[in-house]
Amino acid sequence: MNIAIFASGGGSNFQAIADACESGHIPGRVVLCVASRADAGVIERAERLGIPHTVLQGSSSEWTPSVLRQLHEASTQLIALAGFMKMIPKPLIQHFPRRILNIHPALLPAYGGKGMYGIHVHRAVIAAGEAESGATVHVVDEDYDTGPIVAQTRVPVLSGDTPEDLASRVLSVEHQLYPDVLRAFAEHRVRLSGNQISIDPPRP
Repeated sequence: MNIAIFASGGGSNFQAIADACESGHIPGRVVLCVASRADAGVIERAERLGIPHTVLQGSSSEWTPSVLRQLHEASTQLIALAGFMKMIPKPLIQHFPRRILNIHPALLPAYGGKGMYGIHVHRAVIAAGEAESGATVHVVDEDYDTGPIVAQTRVPVLSGDTPEDLASRVLSVEHQLYPDVLRAFAEHRVRLSGNQISIDPPRP
């Protein structure tokens, strides 16, 4: 499976996915890195791994045609958003129906939506006195964090946690959850029926 990864930050999930492809855990490869800004740390990771990258320029209507062309030239089969801070434009969703995934640092549908990203999510979880949080992989639709949920992993919120403590704990499970979900997609073990999604167990 050919995977394109969209990112805006340091790219730790990008690295986890690329490493999982390299080890064979995911039967696929990362064929393109799309960065939303020129100073994103993910670009250095992509260069180090020899993965082609592109940086978005201008409005979504300006960069969409170019990105679509590069995705098709790379024979992209699935797009993984990994800390990508821009709304995915409708033409991309139409070209890759139910083939764009995102990972969110909370247990959706709670703590999702516009403004709920990065450390803001963890601050809100702690402020609400939640006993647990976690990470969610979901299919991307035309709104923030509202697409069908594919898989979740839970982590405890511990007494005395700072937002940074919780962020670190959630990120560690993201690095396992996202590659596992991408592996399931690559092995055709994901079943989609309307908004219901199930994952068959790995084949022996």
